[in-house]
Amino acid sequence: MKRLTLLNIFILSCTTVFAQQANPELKGLINKSFSYYPAFNELNQAIQVEADRVSLTQASRNPTLDATGSYRYIHPVSKITIPTGNAQPLAFQIMPNHNYSTTLNASYVLWDFGKVKTDVDRAKTALQYARDNVDYNKNQMAYQVASIYYEIIYLEKAIAIQDSVLNFLNANKKDTEVKLKHGDALRYDVLSIQSTVDQAQNAKIDLQNSLKKQINLLQYTTGVENCGGADFDFTLPDMADANNALSSAQSNNVEFKLLKDRIAQAEAALAVSRQGGKPSLVANAGTGFTNGYTPQIDRFKYNYSAGVTLSIPIYEGGRNKRQVRLSQSQLKETSYGLATLNNDYLKNIKQALADIESNRNSIVNAERQVAEAKQAQQLAQSRYKNGTGTNLELTNASTNVQTVSLTQLRYQFQLCQANLELARLTGIAYW
Repeated sequence: MKRLTLLNIFILSCTTVFAQQANPELKGLINKSFSYYPAFNELNQAIQVEADRVSLTQASRNPTLDATGSYRYIHPVSKITIPTGNAQPLAFQIMPNHNYSTTLNASYVLWDFGKVKTDVDRAKTALQYARDNVDYNKNQMAYQVASIYYEIIYLEKAIAIQDSVLNFLNANKKDTEVKLKHGDALRYDVLSIQSTVDQAQNAKIDLQNSLKKQINLLQYTTGVENCGGADFDFTLPDMADANNALSSAQSNNVEFKLLKDRIAQAEAALAVSRQGGKPSLVANAGTGFTNGYTPQIDRFKYNYSAGVTLSIPIYEGGRNKRQVRLSQSQLKETSYGLATLNNDYLKNIKQALADIESNRNSIVNAERQVAEAKQAQQLAQSRYKNGTGTNLELTNASTNVQTVSLTQLRYQFQLCQANLELARLTGIAYW
């Protein structure tokens, strides 16, 4: 018990700390997507549908009242003939040819062995599933919006790196053109730098195209066309232990709640199946006016009735037993899904933790490589201006700076994405 309490405190503290570190702009975009994205209207309407279904099922407990009116012509009808001393016997008609009836009927289930209650419980499990399904889709949408948000930042930073590389190459191209005029360089050197510039420009165009696609996705999910983020500021408290992270997922991730809801639905369906073939006791009452009462059989007369009906199913071809077996099998099938879900989440959590550790270490190495590449670029540029270096050395140095800078940026982006994935898996609501 103490261990569980400490674990719950750890999970709660992680969520609280992270909530204080979250990006306000990202929070706003995520919450905007909940009201902008059309699918959430459908999901919220599903909640209303299930709530109405619960109300409809509960109405089965209420009494029913109906009014009827009827007319029926009958011929021939029964008559009683009494002989008399006269030649003509005396005849009495005991029922009319024209039959009229107006009735007000009421019925109420006195005892149904819990059938309505089990139906209501089953409807409530469907309502809970619909509510949790909204939360599950919010979690998925939050992850999607956050991924788009940080990929936009990544692409903008990558374009900035390309711009710096292009500026450097264009500056060196001008220096080479000056050298060409003075006979200190070859036309080949100018063309070689121009080729490198064209390659860098094409890479920038590809990045700009990818950026436009991500902005379109941002607008598709949130209705917002741009964002002002500039840093990969999505961080999580250290969760080195995969089992603790799995415990957090089991407590907070809505996918586990959905599975529990499906298990509850299967249990409710089993309970409903077991109600099949149970007897019911119904009270009935009616009142109204009808004709046909002797001696004035054509006259309307007030009447009433009351009673109870006990209905006991005797034989239904074994359908109820088969339905119970089917519900038991479905419950067992759903319950097995919990072990599969635990296994999948543990695997994904371990992968996310490995990605976080790997990218952190790579970022440290990349920082050193960027510093070394920039220093080598400065030396190559100085040597080239002084006439002791070659165009090939300068181009290689520039390409190396571009490569290691983009590599460092990619590691930072991948670290952010791994944190997002771990937050999604553990069920942290960062919005």
